[in-house]
Amino acid sequence: MVRAQTWILAKHFNGFPKESDFQLKEEELPEPKAGEVLLEALFLSVDPYMRPFSRVRMKEGDVMIGTQVAKVIQTNNASFPVGAHVVSRDGWRTHTVSDGSNLVPVMPDWPLDVSLSLALGIIGMPGLTALYGIEEVLELKSGETLLVNAAAGAVGSVVGQMAKMKGCRVVGSAGSDAKVAFLKELGFDEAFNYKTVASLEETLKKAAPDGYDCFFENVGGPFSSVAMSQMKDFGRIAVCGSISTYNDTEVQTGPYPQMTMIIKQLKMEGFMQSRWESKHPESLRRLMGWLKEGKLQSREHITKGFENMPAAFMGMLRGENTGKAIVAV
Repeated sequence: MVRAQTWILAKHFNGFPKESDFQLKEEELPEPKAGEVLLEALFLSVDPYMRPFSRVRMKEGDVMIGTQVAKVIQTNNASFPVGAHVVSRDGWRTHTVSDGSNLVPVMPDWPLDVSLSLALGIIGMPGLTALYGIEEVLELKSGETLLVNAAAGAVGSVVGQMAKMKGCRVVGSAGSDAKVAFLKELGFDEAFNYKTVASLEETLKKAAPDGYDCFFENVGGPFSSVAMSQMKDFGRIAVCGSISTYNDTEVQTGPYPQMTMIIKQLKMEGFMQSRWESKHPESLRRLMGWLKEGKLQSREHITKGFENMPAAFMGMLRGENTGKAIVAV
């Protein structure tokens, strides 16, 4: 018998998450039945979406939601042989018995010199989010100017690089000088620390005096209101996240964007990468190709130890990570 460690949502978050909101438990797993496999987690993801989704998709006492890269260590399912690696949506667990329905095999020709952790990052959900946001939602074109906030994060850093690949001018904001330096390394045309600028409005105007054709929105809140007024007529906005509001205990109010949207005739669309799931295999191969060609760079913020899952999650929400936040078991 295998004993699994799991992190439980002991109490729904009220404001910013606390250590006491989580509980570490152990459970004894049964032997896999016909069609089932036993998984061992190698890398686990911590992502902003977990904060709002925990409220709408979880009950107190549930295992924390999330994605992991796992190895098949015992199998009664011919589709998942021992030693195979999969992306699993089984949450914060060290071991899982799965019937295979929520498993996605890592591509069979995954290069040996590429860490499997990237299946949770640039060759995974964040990379797909960046790709579909740019190509399917914004339909970004060469010569256009793009604004992306939370630009040093798992999604934003890929968005900026893809936009440069398409021949665009890219402006990014981040929350520290070190992150701004990282954006410059990635080729962003302009980058700034939103926490230290005297005026966000003037900074955005100076970075793109003619305005922005497209805005890849990860932050929400006051930043969004200021940025929207800097859009060109017929500008497009892809809404991927709203991390500035996730830990609010009271809903933020106003200013409201309707008049700006009407006058500038803006298009704003919220999206999740799962809408284009049928394209995932092809899209992941494209992302891997760009990575191997050196057109895309990836940075990870790795926390070691399953016992540190809550700390890694809270650190990510505080913006401590540059690039993708990962926990290595």
